[in-house]
Amino acid sequence: MAAQLDWPTKRLGDLAEFRNGVNYNKTSFGEGVKVVGVADFQDYTKPRYAELDQINPEGIVTERNILRDGDIVFVRSNGNRELIGRSLFIEQPPEEITHSAFTIRLRFTAREVHPKFYAYCFRTRLIRQALTAQGGGTNINNLNQDILSALEVPHPPLPIQRRIAGILSAYDELIENSQRRIKVLESMARAIYREWFVHFRFPGHESISRVSSPIGDIPQGWEAKKLGDLCELRKDPYKDVDHAGLPLLDMARMPSRSLAPGDTGTPAELTTSRILFQRGDTLFGAIRCYLHKVVAAHYPGVTNTSVLVLRPRSPSFRSLVAIVASDIDTIRWAETQSTGTKMPVINWGVFQSMPSPIPSKALAQAFEDIAGPILDEIGILATQIQTLRRTRDLLLPRLLTGQIELDELEAA
Repeated sequence: MAAQLDWPTKRLGDLAEFRNGVNYNKTSFGEGVKVVGVADFQDYTKPRYAELDQINPEGIVTERNILRDGDIVFVRSNGNRELIGRSLFIEQPPEEITHSAFTIRLRFTAREVHPKFYAYCFRTRLIRQALTAQGGGTNINNLNQDILSALEVPHPPLPIQRRIAGILSAYDELIENSQRRIKVLESMARAIYREWFVHFRFPGHESISRVSSPIGDIPQGWEAKKLGDLCELRKDPYKDVDHAGLPLLDMARMPSRSLAPGDTGTPAELTTSRILFQRGDTLFGAIRCYLHKVVAAHYPGVTNTSVLVLRPRSPSFRSLVAIVASDIDTIRWAETQSTGTKMPVINWGVFQSMPSPIPSKALAQAFEDIAGPILDEIGILATQIQTLRRTRDLLLPRLLTGQIELDELEAA
């Protein structure tokens, strides 16, 4: 690795100390201290603090196990080797946070170190390759303190570290700002949906009486039907060369209950084990452990055959289908109806039978007129986020290896 860097290098063990996380089991969960586990890494740069589980710290967590500002946490051990070595940067944690035994905490001890620079450094392919080499194989099975300690890392002067971190942080700040805007827009769309279609407080509801139906009282003029009356299942195979280059959105990358897709990749080859989706579809993870993975598609692409591609039966139902499918009540219903022992799934034949009150065409279109532009704006922001991430990730290795002149970049 050193031969590829223009900066001097140092052993990571000369710059930092390491500590494994805490052991706990399912009986430890409860109110107390939030904990970073392997499931919290994904492709994030920092933990989603609000989404972390909590454990009772009594007899488990000591002061030495609490994460501090500037710490970096690595995945140490996991069944999925692709996760080994992934890292999260701990920046101004809002409360006490610890980390699981399947992770390792790095804490810098050297003075000439800017932690955020190294947080970016550990996300590069160069570092990943170096970790693999230290692990003694093409795929590292377990990360340990000895491997991290022996790792050679770039060590430019501290002012250079700060400048590089500042440039990359600017991209992350734009990404986080767009993510916050997406959350606000999603909350707006969901609030309108629940007001209109769960509590039946839609415009003009005061003058419309309720009538009994097989799914309970519904507004007069509505129909007690099924989810399958709102949307159909599509299984269009990805095998046509004309579709080559469409982005791949696989289940592992799908965010939870999101009206915005996550990062995408490009399929390497044409295969019938993947299926096509188009703009306006909704993607629903069919396996029980992925039932919370639901996204609205803002572009055409390719996904796995273990994903249900739901297409609205009417353009007026586009936003309604997306929000119904990602609603927590729908996900809970799917969980109760999923079957199988090793890998429980929700079958479309069952899923389409979920009771769904269907409004009049006029009201469905009125909802689309409001929620549709919200979904469109979410799609624009999601695309901007992907562009910013790709630009940042292209800059990252070039900055860290000294291939880009900082003065020229900052002047631009």
